[in-house]
Amino acid sequence: MMLERDDSPPKGMRNRALADYLRSNGYEEAYSVFKKEAELDVNEELDKKYAGLLEKKWTSVIRLQKKVMELESKLNEAKEEITLGGPVGQKRDPKEWIPRPPERYALSGHRSPVTRVIFHPVFSVIVSASEDATIKVWDYETGDFERTLKGHTDSVQDISFDQTGKLLASCSADMTIKLWDFQGFECIRTMHGHDHNVSSVAIMPNGDHIVSASRDKTIKMWEVATGYCVKTFTGHREWVRMVRPNQDGTLIASSSNDQTVRVWVVATKECKAELREHEHVVECISWAPESAHPTILEATGSEAKKSGKPGPFLLSGSRDKTIKMWDVSTGMCLMTLVGHDNWVRGVLVHPGGKFIVSCADDKTLRIWDYKNKRCMKTLSAHEHFITSLGKRSYKHSLVSEMHIRCFDEHVRVKMPFRSVQHILTSPKSDF
Repeated sequence: MMLERDDSPPKGMRNRALADYLRSNGYEEAYSVFKKEAELDVNEELDKKYAGLLEKKWTSVIRLQKKVMELESKLNEAKEEITLGGPVGQKRDPKEWIPRPPERYALSGHRSPVTRVIFHPVFSVIVSASEDATIKVWDYETGDFERTLKGHTDSVQDISFDQTGKLLASCSADMTIKLWDFQGFECIRTMHGHDHNVSSVAIMPNGDHIVSASRDKTIKMWEVATGYCVKTFTGHREWVRMVRPNQDGTLIASSSNDQTVRVWVVATKECKAELREHEHVVECISWAPESAHPTILEATGSEAKKSGKPGPFLLSGSRDKTIKMWDVSTGMCLMTLVGHDNWVRGVLVHPGGKFIVSCADDKTLRIWDYKNKRCMKTLSAHEHFITSLGKRSYKHSLVSEMHIRCFDEHVRVKMPFRSVQHILTSPKSDF
C-alpha cells in the first residue's frame, strides 16, 4: 500500500491519527512500520493534537449514519401514509386505519402521572386513573372533563369496565379494590384481602367476578355480588404487574417482575403455561382477539400450526424493550418485535387485527406490521413516559397517555381546546 508523505495537513492528519490509534492499542510493530512508511517525524505537539482523533471520527460517522437511517425511515412512513392513508390516496379499509398526528385532544387535569386510560364500552367516554388517587371521566367527542371519582387514598393503578359499562372496578396502592356504580358514580363496594399494592384489576367477561393482581405475588378472584374473595392463584415469585382474562373468561394471563407470563385455567386454578423468554420485568399483556387469529396464523406460518389447533394468542411487553407474541396452546414464542428504546408499558392488537400497537417509556407510540415483523410507524406522542394504551374497537380509535392524548384514526379537524396549566411529575421510583 502506498502511503503519502506528511507534507499536507489533511493527509498528515489522517496518517498521524492512524499512527496514534495503532500505538495506543498496542500494535507496536505495525506502528513502527507504518511510521517509517508514512515518513512521520517525531512531533509530540502534533501527536497530542491528533490523539484519539480516529475514534472520534468513527463515532461521528456512526451517529450520522444512525440519523440518516432514522430520517429515511420517517420519509418512507410519510410516503406510505400519502399513498395509503392520505386524503388524496386510495381509499383504505377502515380495519387498516392507524393513528396519525396531530392528536385530537390533549386532556389535562390530573395532578400526578396517569397510570391507566380506558374507553367506556358503550358511550363516548374515556376514564383515566392517576397517581393522584383519583379517577377522572372525560367526554371523548368534545374533550370536556365531566367528573372526578374519589375514594382511594393512594395511587390508582388500574381500572376496568364490565361489558355493559354499568360497573367500573379500580385498584390502588392503598391495597383495596373498589367497585363503582358508573350510572350513579358511587362506590358500592370495597374489597380488602391483598397484603400489598394492588397493581391490576379486570372484570371477568361474565360480569360476575373480578380478578386482581398484587405486589404480594398473588392473583385473587372476587365475587361481584358479595365482594368475597373466592379464589387465590399462587405461583409467581415476584410482584404481579398485570392480569387480564381472555374473551370467554376461561383463562386469565398474568405478568410479573419474575420475568414470566403465566396463563391460568380459571375453573381449576391450574397454571396452564409459564412463558419464559423475557429478560426483564414483564410490564403488560394483552390477548389477541379471535378476529385476528387468521392474520396471526398467516404471519407466523408453520410456527403457530405445529400444535394442530393453534391459539389462543397472547402479547407481552417488557422492560427488556421487546414485544413478544405467544401461542398459549404450545407455550411457544412466535415472534419478538424489537424497536423501542425503553421499557414497553402498553401493547394491544389493533382493532382491525392486522397491526400491533405499543407504547413505551421512550415517549413513542409504535404501530407494527407484525406479518412482516417491522415497525411501520412511530409517533412521538408525549413529552414524558407513555404508561398505557386503550382502544375503542368499534370506532377504530386509540388513546395513549401520560397526561392524556387521544389519537383518532379518522381524518378530523383539530377542535379548539383551551390550554390548561398542568404539572407533570416523574413516576414514583419504587419499581
